[in-house]
Amino acid sequence: MTPIERAWYRGARWLTLLSPLEALYRHVVKRRREAYRSGRREVWQPPVPVVVVGNLSVGGTGKSPLVAWLVRWLEDNGWRPGIVSRGYGGKADTYPLSVSAETPVAQSGDEPLMLAQQTGVPVAVDPDRSQAARRLLEWSHCDILIADDGLQHYALGRALELVVIDGARGFGNRHCLPRGPLREPLQRLTEVDAMIGNGGLGSLSDTDAEGVPRFTMTLSPTAWRHLKSGVRHPVEPTPFALDAPVAALVGIGHPQRFFNTLDALQIPHHEYAFGDHHRFSAADLPVGPTTVVMTAKDAVKCLDFVDDRCWVLDVEAVPEAAFIDWWRARVDEWKLRSH
Repeated sequence: MTPIERAWYRGARWLTLLSPLEALYRHVVKRRREAYRSGRREVWQPPVPVVVVGNLSVGGTGKSPLVAWLVRWLEDNGWRPGIVSRGYGGKADTYPLSVSAETPVAQSGDEPLMLAQQTGVPVAVDPDRSQAARRLLEWSHCDILIADDGLQHYALGRALELVVIDGARGFGNRHCLPRGPLREPLQRLTEVDAMIGNGGLGSLSDTDAEGVPRFTMTLSPTAWRHLKSGVRHPVEPTPFALDAPVAALVGIGHPQRFFNTLDALQIPHHEYAFGDHHRFSAADLPVGPTTVVMTAKDAVKCLDFVDDRCWVLDVEAVPEAAFIDWWRARVDEWKLRSH
């Protein structure tokens, strides 16, 4: 976590010095939102439903595991989903980029490649998500699109907006950038279709977005995967020795979540936290025989230099039953309209 991120979540008083910049940021955000609402900026509405899974704050909240869960549910229920993403951290020669399990991570970015590997559905990346959606519909037979992030990408029309909230960190000091972690004011929550708290909703007050459905989800470890061989093992007992602390390498938005998971599994570890979307190299691996554990998002960036010490903890989203019922009702509505 960077110094300013620590300040956001600890409520540092010196952040009040950034109030003028926050006011300017909020003004720009408001003007931009109004431009799309008024028609001064074009919104492309795809011929299929688009579900945006996003967040209101900077940093990781658990969006990508929920995207993977939605995709699997849709496939199990007869849909042909595809995923669109900005591809943060990647740089392709041309866009839109079609992402497969073999696409170089330097081109696709870590999250799109991870989702392509986990789900096997068509994935398209473009800084202009509406362009990614257009091409995905040309390339494939998708009848529904899931946008990984993109809550603020108003050029892409959407049928549903899901906001994922970090149950532990919440919205920090509840101020917008750069005074706080919010990309948009909290009032934006009143416009979304549902809020999903990853690990609970204790960070929300009763008056936050009254009337908007609230649900919870958890991230559940499913397997240890040997990164070099791809062989999967049960979470318990661990497939590696625990006679010494393992090295936990993390480059995600909220690394403490991974460390807390290791604590819950009673795995002693040394913490090595890097910035979100960190480009790992062999120099980041600890010297010696230490076992190395990491997230699936980080693992896709380490395939070219890993050794036999490296393990991945795969996790999946587990939404509460009430969300599944709510989600099924929304999807059934789209199915009725299409016939």
